[in-house]
Amino acid sequence: MFQGWDIACDRGERRIFSSLDFQISPGQALVLRGPNGCGKTTLLRTAATLLKVAAGKLIWNGADIAEDPEEHRARLHFIGHQDAVKGALSVRENIAIWTKIRGAAEDRVEAAMSAFDIAHLADTPAQYLSAGQHRRTALARLVASPTALWLLDEPTVSLDAAGTACLQRAIAAHRADNGMVMAATHIELGLDDAEILQLKPQ
Repeated sequence: MFQGWDIACDRGERRIFSSLDFQISPGQALVLRGPNGCGKTTLLRTAATLLKVAAGKLIWNGADIAEDPEEHRARLHFIGHQDAVKGALSVRENIAIWTKIRGAAEDRVEAAMSAFDIAHLADTPAQYLSAGQHRRTALARLVASPTALWLLDEPTVSLDAAGTACLQRAIAAHRADNGMVMAATHIELGLDDAEILQLKPQ
């Protein structure tokens, strides 16, 4: 279980939000809602330990993640606005990096490309991909190296309807396998049963 207790976060010298609580159990999804600037990205980056909380605690199965942030990072994927795809490497090579980093089986690369319908681009250098293909390659790491927690910040950026459908199926499979999802998204991702966390500007 992943929980936030009385969380407050700052950006610069300004408090973005405070007294925020949430809980995600295996198989569940939490969708972040609110206007631009309310702190959705800040919360996701904080949950990924890329930012520190100003107050409160982030808890994994009863333990404060601040006690071992490296262990927490090993159990999550954070998909932000930057794709983290290397242009000089092929689609297959980019995805294979993640299987090696996380020690996943090599056949996960093929499964990931199939999940996001980019197997036909396997040997194409990423610098020649369209924006949507680039995004699919970035998202394929979710399947290539399974983790318990997915933190998704507007993951459908640059995706067409077919790409969004690939992501929806991946999320459904992840949750069916007791995975957890926290997402900031304005697009329908098959998360009708998700908990909603409404953020408001301070």
